[in-house]
Amino acid sequence: MKNRLFKIGAAAAITVTGLGAVTSLKKPVAASTFKTAIKRVKINYLPGKGVRIWTNYNAGRFMGFRAKDGTEWNVVKTAVDKSGNLWYMVGDNEWIQARYTVDVDTSQNTQATTSTVKKTKTVKKSKISNLAKKAKDKVTAVTNTQKKQEKEQAKIEKKKANVKQAKQIVEQTINKNTSSQAPDKVNGIVALAKSEIGKPYVWGAVGPDSFDCSGLVQYIYEKYGVNMPRTTYDQVKVGQTVSMDSLQPGDLLFWGSTTAPYHVAIYIGNNQYVNSATPEQGTILQTISSYYYPTIAKRVL
Repeated sequence: MKNRLFKIGAAAAITVTGLGAVTSLKKPVAASTFKTAIKRVKINYLPGKGVRIWTNYNAGRFMGFRAKDGTEWNVVKTAVDKSGNLWYMVGDNEWIQARYTVDVDTSQNTQATTSTVKKTKTVKKSKISNLAKKAKDKVTAVTNTQKKQEKEQAKIEKKKANVKQAKQIVEQTINKNTSSQAPDKVNGIVALAKSEIGKPYVWGAVGPDSFDCSGLVQYIYEKYGVNMPRTTYDQVKVGQTVSMDSLQPGDLLFWGSTTAPYHVAIYIGNNQYVNSATPEQGTILQTISSYYYPTIAKRVL
């Protein structure tokens, strides 16, 4: 790509990014080829270093070479970027930041320079004002959106609380009515379940000498006039689902899927249950624990 650089004096050295090699600048094209320079500046950076030259003053691309500290350049155009920084155009689509330069001849083009500076300050103030207004409007919009979302969330939470409260009232009513209607039956089931502790587990057995888990449930409940299906898959479909924090003696506890569980037990109160567990354990009394926690509870009485 052909780079046109305006430079007064001897050729300046530039450093190519990442290579660390020093390359002489190309000779500047005749001044008549470009617009008349409005001023001259000297690079005032770090000794032996150079200022990057960019393709544009706004979101430009680094061209891979630099203007060396101490070298002088013709400025053909000035501009201010989005952040309010002043830039100088020193060649064909070649820009450097003005803050790394000092004027070489302040007496030349004084009027033009003063006009440019005033214009730059005006543009800068205007852009800063516009940016501030946009930022304020954005904050206001975000705040209004947050308030609206908070109100909507509060409504949702209130509805959830009302639904939860209604469910609790219904559940408590069901529990109260069920408990008061069949106290003798509940006590009898609990007592019979305890009396079966110690009997062996046999897969498919329904008593009275041995049981599997669902066989034990069917045997005990039928003794008190409650006809129960044979398997856990069907037993879980009977009765009313209750929460684990409102269990009552006589409730059934299930493990596994809530629609197709693999194990069932009879809750007898005090966080304990009777179940025909495994061939090694037989029918035993156990305590509900977080390690082996039921997935669903049903009330069938």
